[in-house]
Amino acid sequence: MDTTALRKAYDAFLDAAATLAEHDGPLRTPPEGEWDAEQILAHVAIVSAATLSTAWALAAGTQPIYDNRLSQDRWTMDRIAERAGGCAGLRDRIDRHAAALCAFDGPALSAVELDTPIPALLLSHNAVLVEGPVPMRDIISGLADAELPGHTDQLLALRP
Repeated sequence: MDTTALRKAYDAFLDAAATLAEHDGPLRTPPEGEWDAEQILAHVAIVSAATLSTAWALAAGTQPIYDNRLSQDRWTMDRIAERAGGCAGLRDRIDRHAAALCAFDGPALSAVELDTPIPALLLSHNAVLVEGPVPMRDIISGLADAELPGHTDQLLALRP
């Protein structure tokens, strides 16, 4: 599995987060019901950790599931942000998660494992996007194709 696009998506996301961190002064207030920068970072950290957890469970020979509901819970996002040390700690955590996920381009998972269907429940804005089996390969590539670019745009929209 080639993870070049995944690394690029993480780099773009982390660059957007760093741009916000370097800004002096207040950021734009997110629209009603949307997340602030710290919550976006926490959400991505949780999604990345869940993806890693799913991949490693598969590598360990178990049948994992992939469910993103916890990554959208504000209390959980705030707790993760506090434990990570705020935005700076979250950026570091996400960068480390990215490195671990990008390691799946080698022998960490075989082609058969990457093609294994994982029972998944994926929500966005309280709407079901996916409810059913998704190959592990598609869960990982989905980060590069949709998840990270969407949250990169969300961060950049907070610039004054």
